[in-house]
Amino acid sequence: MLSLVTLLPMLLAAAVAMLPERLARPGALAASLLVLAISLPLWFGFDPADSGYQFVEQVPWIAQWGVSYHLGIDGVSLLLILLTTGLTPLILLAGFSGVEKNFRGYAALMLALEGAMIGTFVALDVFLFYIFWELVLLPMYFLIGIWGGERRIYAAVKLFIYTAGGSLLMLVALLGLYYTHFEQMGAWSTDLPDLLRLAITPASQKWMFACLALAFAIKVPMFPVHTWLPDAHVEAPTGGSVVLAGVMLKMGTYGFYRFAMPLFPDAVVAYGPILVGLAVIGIVYGALVALVQDDIKKLVAYSSVSHLGYVMLGLFALNGPGVTGGIFQMLNHGVSTAALFFLVGVLYERRHTRKIADYGGLTKVVPRFALVFMIITFSSIGLPGLNGFVGEFMILLGAFQYAPIPTVIASTGVIFGAAYMLWAFQRMMFGPLQNEANKGLKDLSPRELAYLLPLVAFAFWMGLYPKPFLDRINPSVDAFVARMETHFESSPYACGDECLPSWLAKESH
Repeated sequence: MLSLVTLLPMLLAAAVAMLPERLARPGALAASLLVLAISLPLWFGFDPADSGYQFVEQVPWIAQWGVSYHLGIDGVSLLLILLTTGLTPLILLAGFSGVEKNFRGYAALMLALEGAMIGTFVALDVFLFYIFWELVLLPMYFLIGIWGGERRIYAAVKLFIYTAGGSLLMLVALLGLYYTHFEQMGAWSTDLPDLLRLAITPASQKWMFACLALAFAIKVPMFPVHTWLPDAHVEAPTGGSVVLAGVMLKMGTYGFYRFAMPLFPDAVVAYGPILVGLAVIGIVYGALVALVQDDIKKLVAYSSVSHLGYVMLGLFALNGPGVTGGIFQMLNHGVSTAALFFLVGVLYERRHTRKIADYGGLTKVVPRFALVFMIITFSSIGLPGLNGFVGEFMILLGAFQYAPIPTVIASTGVIFGAAYMLWAFQRMMFGPLQNEANKGLKDLSPRELAYLLPLVAFAFWMGLYPKPFLDRINPSVDAFVARMETHFESSPYACGDECLPSWLAKESH
């Protein structure tokens, strides 16, 4: 099942690339809907009470190197897979009008990207994970470089350099794990369950974790290695921005959760306060920079830096509410920010400008657009009843147990988030309709409603009834937290409250 949902998009990408241009749009949409349909049985066949991996597939691949083709999912990877397969048809549908040249090439790259991203969420062999991780970079590079804006080559190259540099560090850490396994077991293995059983010295954990953490932090992106993201978002086509914010950034936070933290728990104890501090800086910095943007797309891009900072804060709280909230916020961000980039794309197609000052009074001419924009704005700022509130509340609840003062500072990001989103919404949607070019704008078409309303529906569903999602997340998080707590007290870096600042007290553990 997992092989099918991972490899089928890549095969369909090759098929779409060979279609005549006139058939590319319906063919690509049908292909993405087929992948979505095949992924849905994973939701219904998944046992929420089981904290282990499900739908497991494992066969030897490169036996002499200890590499296996090992796939499996828990509740976290299940939801990220469905987020990926759910967003892809919406992206292709939005591209019907936004992509004017060579749609079949665009769609083929998008489907190939879908398969590679799913591969990172299902791989349980670190060698296989690394292959999928690298594969993701190539389609995204070409999507920005070919269909992007005026500075598309600069943005694509910057993305490539940052991500490739992080990948090299990841490879160094994985090679260290590989040789450590051989030294202890007398055999080669790259299988994650085998590597989790290793007894790695605290000193070795620190440098291996540092390499992996930097690779994943670039992808998140965390402050201060975030500078590639605004350029990539601004220059990417609408679909590229949606898939980048909706799914690709989650590969970084997922990497921390699945690999870096469980493999190196002692290093998490040592470096956790630093990463919490960087997450808090990213939350406040991203919000403040978003507040002064005059380009609505760049505003949404910097909001991602702030929102993903909350995810990292939740993960490194190392308790149930924090980690669960962090993972739930990954899904929230995929829904809300994807919708915001879709809405920005709708305006850009009509007016070919993203400057906030070029709009104003749009509620008078595009009321349906204004209504959807309002709902998604409230979702993004965490209004109770919508999805953003649940994740942020759980993160702050869990993080306050770990680090009260940094959490109080991080909570100001909620205020700044409301400020930059509501101020932008007010300037664009209300006031007098002064710009003559805006008076003839067309409201949302049925096709545009078709890819926006599902995201609106999920924003309400996840905000009003998050239980189905949390039921699938919680068992995996419980196992994760139990592993971290087992190592926490025994770690040589857990020296007790007497040698830590008061705000880093660990009584909650």
